Amino acid sequence: MNSNFNVPNSLSGIRLLLSIVVFVLIERNQYLPAIVCFLVAVSTDWIDGYWARKFNQVTKLGRILDPFVDKVIICGAMIALVGEAGSELPAWVATLVVSRELLVTSLRGLIEGQGGDFSAKQLGKWKMVAQCAAVVAILICLLQTTPPAWLTWSRTISIWLAVGLTILSGLEYILAAIRASKQSKKSDDT
Repeated sequence: MNSNFNVPNSLSGIRLLLSIVVFVLIERNQYLPAIVCFLVAVSTDWIDGYWARKFNQVTKLGRILDPFVDKVIICGAMIALVGEAGSELPAWVATLVVSRELLVTSLRGLIEGQGGDFSAKQLGKWKMVAQCAAVVAILICLLQTTPPAWLTWSRTISIWLAVGLTILSGLEYILAAIRASKQSKKSDDT
């Protein structure tokens, strides 16, 4: 049995603390340190998963903690950025992101509670990359008194890419939940 006190879970805990630091830095208009902390937090996400699989340190706590921290950092950063003048991040985008994360978490709990597998999908991973790119692009724009046109276009494109992938990956998880539910019903009927 794997201990909950291992490297992957410790990294997730550190990422959670870093996410709180990011929110405070955004609120205090300290955008450059916020970018650095955000990038460290999100770039170490793959390390904890890799480590857990490579060294057989996958735990139930880690299966919950890792995606929870991902959701906290993305949702929290977007919520914090909505309140920043000049972020150009509409509240509806942050609401969409939070809603999708709550829905997928609920579906995961339902399916895995029934013994099914509801692992992360590739589209969901690309969604996370797009959302991270949007947050960084917004923060970089906030660093500038008057951001150049190419930077504002990059921000706009990254926000819309994040919106599109958030919707598509949410639909993918809904369809996966429907399929898993049908399979569960079929096995109950037999």
